[in-house]
Amino acid sequence: MTTFWSRFKRAVYLVHRWAGIAACVLMTLWFISGVVMLFVGYPKFTPWERLAALPALETPGCCISVDKALSQADDPASVQEIVLTSIAGIPHYKLRQSNGRYQVVNAISGQSAKPADAQHAMRAARVFIPGADAAYLGQIHEDTWTHSGSLNIHRPLHRVQLNDKEQTLLYVSSSTGEVVMDAPRFQRAWNYVGAWLHWLYVFRSHPVDPLWSWTVIALSATGVLAALTGTLAGLWRWRFGSPYKSGSRSPYRGGYLRWHHLSGLMFAAITCTWIFSGLMSMNPVGIFSPQERPNLSAYRGGTPGTAHLPLDTSEALAMLSSQGFHASEIEWRAIGGIPYLLARDAANTTRLIMRSGPVYALLAQWPDTLLLQAAPRLMDAHMVSHQRIDHYDSQYYSRATQSMYGAAERRLPALRVDFDDAEKTSVYLDLYSGDVELSSSQSQRTGRWLFNFLHSWDIPPMLQAGTTRNIALILLSLGGLVLCLTGVKIGYARLRTRFFKPQSKGNSRRKC
Repeated sequence: MTTFWSRFKRAVYLVHRWAGIAACVLMTLWFISGVVMLFVGYPKFTPWERLAALPALETPGCCISVDKALSQADDPASVQEIVLTSIAGIPHYKLRQSNGRYQVVNAISGQSAKPADAQHAMRAARVFIPGADAAYLGQIHEDTWTHSGSLNIHRPLHRVQLNDKEQTLLYVSSSTGEVVMDAPRFQRAWNYVGAWLHWLYVFRSHPVDPLWSWTVIALSATGVLAALTGTLAGLWRWRFGSPYKSGSRSPYRGGYLRWHHLSGLMFAAITCTWIFSGLMSMNPVGIFSPQERPNLSAYRGGTPGTAHLPLDTSEALAMLSSQGFHASEIEWRAIGGIPYLLARDAANTTRLIMRSGPVYALLAQWPDTLLLQAAPRLMDAHMVSHQRIDHYDSQYYSRATQSMYGAAERRLPALRVDFDDAEKTSVYLDLYSGDVELSSSQSQRTGRWLFNFLHSWDIPPMLQAGTTRNIALILLSLGGLVLCLTGVKIGYARLRTRFFKPQSKGNSRRKC
């Protein structure tokens, strides 16, 4: 038993030494970039940012009917989405086909629009930020700021550099001609020491990139191994009883070894937690993927291509305008087979238009009863309960814009419905739009606690703490940084001694 224990401890020391050497530089960069990400996030195009750049759809002269727009589609019955919006300052219908591609129809002339070229991209950029000089930088399929899978339908992307105050880099869809991403210079610059560095995007070349995924998983696992074995080694070396002859409970009297030992003991828990939760963020081998996802097609009960609200577009705009609502975008939808219009203004405030008997009604929210009639279609399981929620809970909550979830529309009140499927799925419905805003299975909830909570402390009470939370995260990150920087110094000294300087037989090796 004594021999086994000695060998086990020796193995732990060796694993920590070499795993630490392999991971200490990367872990240092993770702590630095993590602090940056508290304040500057990876570029994203939020719904409210996109809508703020759109003009209101003017009632006079706008627009051709939705039926006329559908007549321009290759297969009107297969159209899954109809959106009236402004593209380069001109109203257009966007028709999403069953294959996922968009067909765009000019809402003034009724003509199908051609794929966006460089000239159109420049015009869209100038409309997005008026008065700024623009320079066309060409087409790209993907670059540093456009890894998001949501952009796949818009690739290749036109790049336009604006000479505005923010030196904004814009990306314009070749499919629809819309601006689909903006990246100001300030955000781009900080991201090189923030999210781009933290997520190791230097290794990523595609929205779905298995090589990048497994690289991050392997490096994170190495970091976890270094942190766990370091914690064990640090505890074994600490004298909880009588101190060493020096009077210290650490065997190291000074220098980087002592700082590494002490900071390791003080910040071992948070270091292990953050590195492990970072590994969990990659959902290795799909362990947090749900067995079944909500059936959105069944929930809608129809597509706008086959059944939509028979209300003329100009009448809908006039109806909204009469109530002081100036729509920038209108979408034709259905839920539970009930067709309706969803209108959004420049502030991302929404209104609903649906039939109420012989007339049309303008509503701010869906009636709970109507959504509850459609909700059972979401899952192939019995709906066991429902609840209208007016406060955020541990699953449904909003995040600051710089967060990786900062573009999610988590509005209140919402409707939560629970199902008796194998994973006890809960689905959160946005009462303002009827959208499924969040689906949470048991495996997803496990992943949420092991990643989101452990990595960024994102339960509502902690998020509400605001500045206090940020200060705590920064101080803990600084402690972890000290641990990793001293590890870099010790690792460098170990490698230099082992591989670059010959050792005399009388030299003793210190364990670290």
